[in-house]
Amino acid sequence: MLRLFLRGFFIAWLLGIAPLAAQTPIGQWQEHLNYKQTKQVIKGDQIYCATAANVFAVNEKNEISRFSKINGLNDIGVSCIGWDETTAQLVIAYENGNLDIVKGSTVRNIPDIRQSNISSNKKINQIYCRDGIAYLSAAVGIVALNLTRYEIRDTWIIGNNGTQTNVWNMASDNTYYYAATAEGLKRALTSQSNLANYANWENISNKSDLSPGPVQFTGMLNNRLLARKTDSVFIQTGNSFTLLYQEPSWKIVQANVSGNYLLLSQTGSGEQARVILVTETGTIARTIRQPGVVSLPQSALAEGNAVWVADLYEGLSRFANGTHRFIPNGPSGTASGHFAFSKESLFVAAGAVNRAWNYLYNRDGVFSYSNGEWAGKNAFNTPALDSVLDIITLATDPEDGSVWAGSYGGGLVHFGNSDTKIYKQNSSLQPAAGDPGSYRVSGLAFNNEGHLWISNYGAPQPLQLRKKDGSWMRFSIPFTLTENATAQLVSDDFNQLWIQSPKNNGLICFQYGNTDNNNDDRWKYYRQGSGNGNLPSNNVLSVAKDKNNSIWVGTDDGIGIISCTAEAFAGSGCEARLPVVQQGQFAGYLFKGEQVQAIAVDGANRKWIGTTNGAWLISPDGTKTIHHFTATNSPLLSNDVKQIGIDPLNGSVFFATFNGICSFRGTATEAMETMDQVLVFPNPVPPDYNGIIAIRGLVENASVKITELNGRLVYQTRSLGGQAIWDGRDYKGHKAAAGIYLVFIRDDAGREKIATKIIIISGR
Repeated sequence: MLRLFLRGFFIAWLLGIAPLAAQTPIGQWQEHLNYKQTKQVIKGDQIYCATAANVFAVNEKNEISRFSKINGLNDIGVSCIGWDETTAQLVIAYENGNLDIVKGSTVRNIPDIRQSNISSNKKINQIYCRDGIAYLSAAVGIVALNLTRYEIRDTWIIGNNGTQTNVWNMASDNTYYYAATAEGLKRALTSQSNLANYANWENISNKSDLSPGPVQFTGMLNNRLLARKTDSVFIQTGNSFTLLYQEPSWKIVQANVSGNYLLLSQTGSGEQARVILVTETGTIARTIRQPGVVSLPQSALAEGNAVWVADLYEGLSRFANGTHRFIPNGPSGTASGHFAFSKESLFVAAGAVNRAWNYLYNRDGVFSYSNGEWAGKNAFNTPALDSVLDIITLATDPEDGSVWAGSYGGGLVHFGNSDTKIYKQNSSLQPAAGDPGSYRVSGLAFNNEGHLWISNYGAPQPLQLRKKDGSWMRFSIPFTLTENATAQLVSDDFNQLWIQSPKNNGLICFQYGNTDNNNDDRWKYYRQGSGNGNLPSNNVLSVAKDKNNSIWVGTDDGIGIISCTAEAFAGSGCEARLPVVQQGQFAGYLFKGEQVQAIAVDGANRKWIGTTNGAWLISPDGTKTIHHFTATNSPLLSNDVKQIGIDPLNGSVFFATFNGICSFRGTATEAMETMDQVLVFPNPVPPDYNGIIAIRGLVENASVKITELNGRLVYQTRSLGGQAIWDGRDYKGHKAAAGIYLVFIRDDAGREKIATKIIIISGR
């Protein structure tokens, strides 16, 4: 098999076909999550680490594997993880109480707790596995999960008088189960058949020299019982407890036992942080302290001479003969701002505002994604951005591909090739009324002439223009707007500007008269109702221009389409139309009742719609639904889709959601002006590949024929924007045989040529 695959690459080289770098196949998903926010590390058949979102593992060769919704998990937002030696399975608990059991490539979901009618918090605090049973410490009590039958075996409500009490964690010896609870340290005989009866649980906190009150941790250190109360740890000797460890200047974040040590994750005064290994005599055997690597430790594990530390800000690290860090690549946080594409790079605004359009003091700046690697510029690594918070909007400069960013409070930022420049008082930007230090840039758009239009939210003159020559102009909007609210901008083919006005103000169309006296400027106000612009709602959430120069307006009650942009100022006749679509036996307005938070147009003029109920792909005219992705039926990370961006080169659709960023490899790309660089992916087609084959770099609506070398037609289609797709089958549905196939391309002018070749390797 390997010889055949290598031979295919050799043939490709002889034919001048360059294999493309590894890419996500068409129709497949990819997650882009933050792996620096780690919260727990445990030892199983390999080292497992829980992050705020999902899980990754490190094997003995230091190879990293990820576990997420993309490859089989059923949820996101991990609470804790556990490992059962008896069944060799990983148990993953999510913040909502959902559970996944992972063994090899098999994932079994147990949604009972998530779906239960429990009125209290369903979060699992800790997982203790013993003899094929996972004991889940939770706010309700203790839940026993059978890891062989994959079912809830029992629930123990062990609070005083049978009430619920928060259980932080569990431990056991051969005689007792121990539970650290909000009511103290409790124990019950392992031989007791009815542990669901609270009366069989004894509170030993006030019977063994351990003071009454909450106990946050219990564990066994060399067969001796431990109990943590806030920042003190006690150890049992006989029937009494004595103080094992306490340092007033250090707070305990988390405690656990491994490698014959008590491991304490701690924070001190200032920004001090450390992990210490404590013996059963109270001696500190080892201290792990390294600024920039250990900042806020959440969990630690002793394995031989190595200590693993999961840190909330710095990822997973192993300390053994030096420091080794394990941080799968991803953005350093979630994002709710706009996407922008420059050449072969993606940029994402990491900031956000709340529904009332107040800033959130987000310091994450801008994330960038290039060649499969995430990076970013923010207040922590770029001194110039120290006072720049909540970057929410982006625009790519058509002159040089540089990125302009709008900070909601910190002004306009230009990320040049060699420097970062900020515009506030050194420009015509104005602070928001009543907030003199806040320069709120909430929307950016370049027009066809390369001038940058800027929404200056809350300013007396909330529309700004920065011309190509660096000069500035301000514009007053001749309508009464709540808070002078302006946000997302779209420039159409006629250099008209479409301005989203939040706070239920509606939509504004502006035509610049190209003179500095503003007397020839034209304005039009779109609001709800016939005769007022006919928007479905005054609460405009998103705006986009499609390839027919129609303006799609997303509101909190559906979509309106302004198709008469060429006649926008020709009397009052140019209003939004509310498309009517068939929904089963009924007809209704497009996305009626939905909050349309994002609209993006792909290379085939189809629309990707982001709502609070998932993401949709609809036909160019909006009459047909092609996809509806939700967190239930797909790897979409959340139904709350904030923003959507589409890579024009490869058709990947990026979704910024409540839980993070993910992407779907779409079928359409932007059309090319010429077909000089037609590429096929994958090529050669490997033996085990059964996915879609993409042919990209085409002009719009190109006719594509795939033939055998003797000219026999195998398949024919047309491009979606600049890309055509083939499932590798002929018209009869049979898989194409191994061999070399020719790709003929014909444009609308009737010119046809052999554009490239496809090699299919035997074994499919």
